[in-house]
Amino acid sequence: MEDSDDPRDLVLTRLIPAPRPALWRCWTEPELLRQWFAPKPYTTPVAELDVRPGGTSLIVMRSPEGQDLPNPGVYLEVVPEERLVVTNAYTRAWVPSPKPFLTVILTFADEAGGTRYTARARHWTLEDRAAHESMGFHQGWGLCADQLEALAKGLV
Repeated sequence: MEDSDDPRDLVLTRLIPAPRPALWRCWTEPELLRQWFAPKPYTTPVAELDVRPGGTSLIVMRSPEGQDLPNPGVYLEVVPEERLVVTNAYTRAWVPSPKPFLTVILTFADEAGGTRYTARARHWTLEDRAAHESMGFHQGWGLCADQLEALAKGLV
C-alpha cells in the first residue's frame, strides 16, 4: 500500500492551488510535461507518453552541459485525475530494465479548494533510496513541484 511507511520510499507532498484536471494534464500531455519536469536549468526535450496500463514512457532530461538523461518506463496503473503509477523496472512493453531503480506512485486528491499532490518514489533497495536521496531528491523534486504548480495554475 502506498501510504505505508516503507523505509525504501521517498515522498514529496504538496497542497497545490490548482484543480486535479490541470495537474493531470501536466503529467500526461507531453507538451506540458516538457515545460516543468526537469529542475531548471535542466530541460526536458523528449516526452513520449503512452498513458495507459502497459504503455511506455520515455522522458529525457538534458543537463545545462548537454548531457541527456533518459528515463524509460512503463505505466502500471492509470486512474484519470486520481492516480498514476510508472516504473523503470521495464524499459518498454515488458522488456526488463537492466537495473530497476524505482516505481513512482502519483496521487491527486481534492483538498481545501486545490489538490493534494503526492509523489512517492518507491525503490527496490535501501541503497537505491539512499542514492536517490543523495542525488538531491527533495530539492530536485521540490523544484519540479514548484514548476508544476506554476504551470497548472496557469491552465485554470
